[in-house]
Amino acid sequence: MPTRPTTPTVIGWRERAGLPDLDIPELVAKIDTGARTSAIHATRIVPFEKDGESWVRFHVPHAGLPRAFDCEAVLLGQREITNTSGKPELRHVISTGLVIAGRRWKIELSLAHRGGMRHPIILGRTAIRKRNILVDAGRSFMTRPRPTHKAKSPSDAKDAI
Repeated sequence: MPTRPTTPTVIGWRERAGLPDLDIPELVAKIDTGARTSAIHATRIVPFEKDGESWVRFHVPHAGLPRAFDCEAVLLGQREITNTSGKPELRHVISTGLVIAGRRWKIELSLAHRGGMRHPIILGRTAIRKRNILVDAGRSFMTRPRPTHKAKSPSDAKDAI
């Protein structure tokens, strides 16, 4: 079991992150401590049974990433999650590994339509809570150099759950 560092890890409001359990090596994540849950942009969401367990298959489009990804994960269930507009949405939720700042832990991730958003993933406060992480809201890419690929959406103002 990994130990938590004694010195807080400082990250910016956006950072490079990986989802190794989904075979997504790197993407730019928006860190949003105002959001409770984390979400990834997913399309073609199809629940299915595998070895007596509920799973979900989904597609993470190319937007803002070097390429698109087809993923499968154990389905934790469906939950009503309030979107930025204050409207509840029923979303599929999975558990997956997150790698950020050279550290790895499990997070819960909802599958959501984030097509108009600049960042394909948003990390809410529950993803970083109790991980000895501080967010410097005025900085970006504090843990690694700025990515070479750019997102193709209009503005950060639209970037929310």
